[in-house]
Amino acid sequence: MIPPASPRCTQLGPLLARCRLARGWSQQRAAAELCAAAGVPTLSRHEISRWERQRRVPGGFWLGWLAVVLDVPLVTLAEAAAATRRAGSTRATGPGRATGPGRATPRGVRPAGRTGPGRTTRGGGARTMTTG
Repeated sequence: MIPPASPRCTQLGPLLARCRLARGWSQQRAAAELCAAAGVPTLSRHEISRWERQRRVPGGFWLGWLAVVLDVPLVTLAEAAAATRRAGSTRATGPGRATGPGRATPRGVRPAGRTGPGRTTRGGGARTMTTG
């Protein structure tokens, strides 16, 4: 078990990196261990990197499995995650969250005049159903 660096609450990214490195694991190995423990094959080393760089904070599901795999008390990870969120260290840059250039419209909102499944052209014309 790896304790936080200081008695006060630390942020999650550095804590995860310290615990992983103390085991001698790469991010790839940490992801593989998490996948095996949780039975979810979709976690990659990229997500581990995002957590460690505090681009994202894992939710309760992954915090629980991180506690098991890294042998750290869940309360320690939960407190560190809360401290990270309070500090505002995470950057909401995932799909649909960026607000910089090139993202003038919110995710899922199409400019008027675009068509697609279940959409009509500008003006919202009525659909008719024929029976045959």
